[in-house]
Amino acid sequence: MSSSPPIVLAFAAADPTGGAGLQADLLTIASLGCHPLSVLTAITAQDTRGVDGVLALDAAWITRQARGVLADIPVAAFKLGLLGSARNAEAVAAILAEHPRTPVVLDPVLASGRGDPLADDDTLQALRAFLLPRATVLTPNSLETRRLALAAPDADLPGCARALAKLGCRYVLVTGTHEAGAQVTNTLYGADGRLREDAWPRLPGDYHGSGCTLASAIAAFLARGLAIEEAVRQAQDYTWQALKAGFRPGRGQHLPNRFFGAK
Repeated sequence: MSSSPPIVLAFAAADPTGGAGLQADLLTIASLGCHPLSVLTAITAQDTRGVDGVLALDAAWITRQARGVLADIPVAAFKLGLLGSARNAEAVAAILAEHPRTPVVLDPVLASGRGDPLADDDTLQALRAFLLPRATVLTPNSLETRRLALAAPDADLPGCARALAKLGCRYVLVTGTHEAGAQVTNTLYGADGRLREDAWPRLPGDYHGSGCTLASAIAAFLARGLAIEEAVRQAQDYTWQALKAGFRPGRGQHLPNRFFGAK
């Protein structure tokens, strides 16, 4: 038998469109040569236009799913997406505490691309208190960066990133999709400030699942043994290529084509 590929465990909510959420994580991780494991945190009702509802699973079921699979299969990285509730965030943090050497990529999903709220204030506080200290890489967009930092809507992003790093996450990758300009600039910060900045041509149209794709790609590259900065660089390139090759199956946003290379 051949040896196992690197294993990545994703905690996320199900998205019926396959564009974001757990389905996006599984597609991305598999396309990058890793084997995905999954823990379902919530069920959503949504289409490519927006989210109509979220039903969070009970925290005990989060723990039961995760401990069951982790007792059987060693993982090389964790990826966290929409968790559904503050209690679920605490449950996931307790699981991560049992695996302190395994890198954690946290995509703090606070709202849908349309702006539908996906995390209440209690969940936001749980992310800050329990999960940011466990995160190796945090991947917020500029709106999420300011909200997580409890800052004003026009607050300085480098200052917000420093504030988030002080809460315990080792690296903060602030994505610039929601900022103005012909290019999308993503900036990686560490405890001592900016480490790298990458600019990408802004693609036309709106995309569903770009943040999930980027975070899952970082987790996959970390699982494959890349250093942080190189994992972040390659994950950005992969995500941009997947968006460029994206398609519009419904009446709303485009979906990334995570298997663009298969053509």
